[in-house]
Amino acid sequence: MQRYLIKAKNDIFNEKIRLASSKSESNRALIINALSGFSGELENLSTARDTQTMIRLLKSEGSVADVLDAGTTMRFLTAYFSATNQSKTMTGTPRMCQRPIGILVEALQAIGVEIEYQKEPGYPPHKIEGFTNQISDFVEIRGDVSSQYISALLMIAPVLPKGLTIRLTGEVGSVPYIKMTIRQMEAFGVKVQENWNEKTLKVSPQKYHAAHYKVESDWSGASYWYAVVALAQNAEVKIELLGLKENSLQGDSSIAEIMSHLGVKSTFTSEGVLLEKIPAESSFEWDFTNCPDLAQTVAVVLGAKGIKGKFTGIESLKIKETDRVFALQEELAKINATLIETIPNAEYEITGSGNWENIPEIETYDDHRMAMAFAPLAMIKEVIIKEPGVVAKSYPSYWEDLAKVAVIEEI
Repeated sequence: MQRYLIKAKNDIFNEKIRLASSKSESNRALIINALSGFSGELENLSTARDTQTMIRLLKSEGSVADVLDAGTTMRFLTAYFSATNQSKTMTGTPRMCQRPIGILVEALQAIGVEIEYQKEPGYPPHKIEGFTNQISDFVEIRGDVSSQYISALLMIAPVLPKGLTIRLTGEVGSVPYIKMTIRQMEAFGVKVQENWNEKTLKVSPQKYHAAHYKVESDWSGASYWYAVVALAQNAEVKIELLGLKENSLQGDSSIAEIMSHLGVKSTFTSEGVLLEKIPAESSFEWDFTNCPDLAQTVAVVLGAKGIKGKFTGIESLKIKETDRVFALQEELAKINATLIETIPNAEYEITGSGNWENIPEIETYDDHRMAMAFAPLAMIKEVIIKEPGVVAKSYPSYWEDLAKVAVIEEI
């Protein structure tokens, strides 16, 4: 087992970090560009393993598409291969095959796609048999499970013979990710009729046009640097994150507002955003429905700083790369912090002393965000991260970048 021992390098630092590109934007741009006949020019694509897997599979002529552990890639390619009438068996890692796909498959079947499960109904692996006749131009789909199902359907909608109207049922989570998809479709010449009051998205048959699209840096990756500044022990530290936009398509840009309550001021510059320390508040509440990937980072900051917190909107964390709620509960305990489910699948409370004695050894559960969320603890005390290579999924240069402010030793 590989392990990294991490500790702060200097009390004061003033660094510029060129963040990894957005995996979310990259994956959508790749699907849309493929639907335009690969005619556009994509700039600053992510080097994350998920995105590289997407690139590889879009080019592959094989009958099996193994997405490894990439959930977004699984969902987007299932829709893409269906709409382009390709016969593919979709599969992935054992954990990937435990993550549900049934809601998307049922929607595609309602349109007229032939898909068969190879093992357990509702889960990969599944085989796309073909799509020759669109039998419906309307689907209903739950909005409270994964916005990626909705984005997958939206992106293929304009190339369907009859187009598609999507009606969302129940509460709709991660709305910024759906709107990101729509804005990226617009960049390639496709219009979506949005009616959020009636929860309907209508796409008429249209053609994607060639476009030059530049991917923004990743706000999810930025969150770990906000944590570094929040947990740094000297008030004079500064970090400028390059390549971020103030008016971002990414829902995780809300980390700027979140961290304004937890001790970090954001100032947008010509190159990105400058992070500086400010006093933190003594308690914190947030609904993570639209930004669930930020919850781990914020939970660690609260636990480490001894700030009492209340979270809602994190139910989807239980079906991510791991059960992230359980993983957080286990690892926060190592820094004398707790995450308690006060209302089942609805509300959680975090408490922490802000003090711990032993060097915590953090299990990463084959989850990139567990590694990156807990590593900033090094700004307070030494921390050990197990299996640090998991960061390749979304931020391959994370440890190289973190080495600008921390000493990282393999032990």
